[in-house]
Amino acid sequence: MERVHFQQEQMLAELKDLVQKGLFTEKEVKQIMKKRTAFETALVRRIAKKNDYLRYVTYEMGLEALRKKRVERLKLPRSAPSVSDYALVRRQFHIFERALKKFKSDVALWIQYIELAKKEGARSLVGRISARALQLHPNVPALYILAASHELSHLSPSAARTLLQRGIRLNSESVEMWREYARMELGFVESMRRRWDVLGISVDSKGKAKAHPDTAVGGMNEGQVEQMQTEADGAGDESEQARREIMQGAIIKSVVSNAVKVLPKAELFVALHELFATYPTTHELRTALLDHLHTLLQQILPTDPVAARLSATRHLLPGLSGVALIDALKAANEQFSSAVSNVSSLSHENAESMAEAYAGFVEEWVQKNDLNILLKAYLLTSLHAFIHQLTSQNPSRSAPSSLLATHLTLLARNPSLHSHLPYAKNISKLGRRYTSSLPARTNARVWLARFGVEKALNVDEGERKNSYREARAVVQGGDDVLDVWLWGLSESELDHSRKTLALKLLSESLRMQDAPSFRTVHDGLLRQYASLSSHMLPASRLTFFRDLTTSYLPDSSTFEACFHDEKALSSRESAEVLSEIYESWRRRDAVRATLAWAGWLVENGKGKEAGDVVQRARTDVGVGERRQALDEGWRAALERFDARSIVVEQEDDGEDDVEMQQDE
Repeated sequence: MERVHFQQEQMLAELKDLVQKGLFTEKEVKQIMKKRTAFETALVRRIAKKNDYLRYVTYEMGLEALRKKRVERLKLPRSAPSVSDYALVRRQFHIFERALKKFKSDVALWIQYIELAKKEGARSLVGRISARALQLHPNVPALYILAASHELSHLSPSAARTLLQRGIRLNSESVEMWREYARMELGFVESMRRRWDVLGISVDSKGKAKAHPDTAVGGMNEGQVEQMQTEADGAGDESEQARREIMQGAIIKSVVSNAVKVLPKAELFVALHELFATYPTTHELRTALLDHLHTLLQQILPTDPVAARLSATRHLLPGLSGVALIDALKAANEQFSSAVSNVSSLSHENAESMAEAYAGFVEEWVQKNDLNILLKAYLLTSLHAFIHQLTSQNPSRSAPSSLLATHLTLLARNPSLHSHLPYAKNISKLGRRYTSSLPARTNARVWLARFGVEKALNVDEGERKNSYREARAVVQGGDDVLDVWLWGLSESELDHSRKTLALKLLSESLRMQDAPSFRTVHDGLLRQYASLSSHMLPASRLTFFRDLTTSYLPDSSTFEACFHDEKALSSRESAEVLSEIYESWRRRDAVRATLAWAGWLVENGKGKEAGDVVQRARTDVGVGERRQALDEGWRAALERFDARSIVVEQEDDGEDDVEMQQDE
């Protein structure tokens, strides 16, 4: 407690000054001392927590905000600065310093400290904190960006450039670092242009400037940039040439060229494209930079799906309308489909992902509410023709499944478009045609899309049931295989018919135990079947779960779902049902079953019984990883339960603060 007493002594001068100035009353000062003592006591315990420091500094921030409000309201006459003018901010810094001595590896804590120092205008302190943080965490891009932003805000672009280049050397795989470095150089060029405008220096931006190839990692170094700037500020032909190169983006092109050489990923191109397209600069510079970026994109990532979409949609800018929108959309659609066709003809490994990217592009535009209906019809017709073209090239195989599924899905969602489509009379046949050949025949997404089209067209119920039966027979795997089986249940409106169908599907799924998707399908059906028991009486639910356990091979996930569904009912009779589920569940997964059941017992005031359940489980699981998982889970469950009382305590502690600020 000696350290707590020491901190209390350090507070006396500032608190006395606050009272003398009339900013706080003696009663309020006592409340402040009480709160600070509680915080200091929490900090000196053997194992301090980061949240204790953050709660403390948050309280001090609120106190400083309150002090400033009262100074403004009371309109105190100007006088020489006293201790209370800076003590509260200094204490916030001191708390962060103490926290960072214990949590040096916490990057978020460093960032919060830097942000606080920036907010309070402590320029030199921000520099010192940033240097210490970078020394400890040289591989965290956010710290370099924060430090460089601070330097730029204080008109020191050379220091910002040095920081970012150092960060890029150590984090060359960071898209964020390259983007922020390009942003900084773009801001530098824009500031040069405005400076020349003020000085009356004419800038002829015609002609082309090339990126400097022989530059360091990250682009031009400080010396090269300063040399170009000096040349541009002069007079004569050489100065005119230097200004032209700057305005055509030579500096930024150098950064981009080095960036894509070091990090040839689509994410980098997307980030740079968004930066150049949205940064407030001249049309000529924006066009030059985007041209350079997309030239490199075509050279480096010709078959990447993300890159193909970025390149195709380059001219589809926000705000386009009329003829400009029609031309841009047509050009994007033709370029994208051509890229998909080229990749598909070469049987490239990216063929399916490229097709999926194109399907996503068509879906995005067709689903736009403000797009003309004829343009939507054009996209759907183009997609239909493209699918036909790909199928004609290889009649033994279907077109990529993503294209087929997207086409059918859009037809189902947009029945108003059917009258504008030249193939409107054949829409009902498309689903059968698309699911007639591999690989689409075994693809769950295509079948689900077919179900949607048949429903939208009000196809005969018998034909729809035949489609559903055929799909269950041929779809044996994939991410959406369970949705195929559950589709029939979602279409049944009556609980009785749903229960009958669920039992039929469960029996059918038991005959496919050799299929790779057996557990996915069977367990999903079991969970759906179990959910139908919520309206039953407790005794009936008890019998229901017993039959479920003995007849349908449930696994741990099924019991877990049943347990949570029964728990959600919150009825008095649920205890017996939950106990029955637990006893069956623990035979398959003793750890998770015990934690769920014991947690429910604790929540319902049966702590001793919960302890007995956990102790029995510890004996059953023996020594090893399962025992460790059980102990850790039980400890976490108890902490969550105890947290409720902590929240109540915090609310009580906050009442004094509310009283203190009621007059504000």
